[in-house]
Amino acid sequence: MAHYAVGDIQGCYDQLAQLLDQVNFDQSKDTLYCVGDLVNRGPKSLKTLRLLKSLNNQCVSVLGNHDIHLLSMMYGVRDHRPHDTLKKIIDAPDAQEIADWLRHLPLLHTNESRKFLMCHAGIYPWWSLKQAKKYALDVEDIFKNEPDCISLLKHIYNNTPTKWSKDLGRIRQSRFTINAFTRMRFCSPNGHLNFSESGYEGKIRKNRIPWFMIPNESTQDYRIIFGHWSAVGLLNTPQHLGLDTGCVWGNEMTMAKIPKNINNKITLYTQRND
Repeated sequence: MAHYAVGDIQGCYDQLAQLLDQVNFDQSKDTLYCVGDLVNRGPKSLKTLRLLKSLNNQCVSVLGNHDIHLLSMMYGVRDHRPHDTLKKIIDAPDAQEIADWLRHLPLLHTNESRKFLMCHAGIYPWWSLKQAKKYALDVEDIFKNEPDCISLLKHIYNNTPTKWSKDLGRIRQSRFTINAFTRMRFCSPNGHLNFSESGYEGKIRKNRIPWFMIPNESTQDYRIIFGHWSAVGLLNTPQHLGLDTGCVWGNEMTMAKIPKNINNKITLYTQRND
């Protein structure tokens, strides 16, 4: 009963399949955790989704920003962009089944037995864990209902509000929640999200603090597993496990074997995109 977490796949099916073979993944008893961004830019997004969906309960994934973009395209909210590689999914005979499956993926997954949290981009440092769970669930409940999901998707493409407030109102609160869980990289010291920069220098700068460098006492008993930030690459600390190592950009895909005690050594496996 091994547990594995894999970084952003983004349609790089071959590297994912090679990693699963490398660890002798057994669908009957092992579990695969995906940090989101399952699709787009890579060549085999449809094949990737069909594989993950076929794993049933042995695959636990969260939504990434590219997965939400796919849903928006499938429901006619957004158009195909020049660098998108999603048309095969939209035209597939099982497109509706795939959309239904994606809509039911969470923004935040909590594993109490192994003491880890998983989301695509990160957890907003000014939320308590209780708040993070609640706000994630609020959006997840909306997404599960197709008409409500479509209605919300029409309102999420905006960088504001940049700071959380309980007085934001339902739409703006949902937009902030989605942006935090799927797009966040830098924060300012007073809690504003910054979407203008995606590079990484490994240090704190004024108004450009990597979210994972901001202490959050309510999550300190967990390790947060995330992806999204290929410029950071592999981040393996007692509090964080960042797994986006930029496979879709010609680098490598990284998979981690999660120990029963998250404080124990994590075994890493990689597969290069040649």
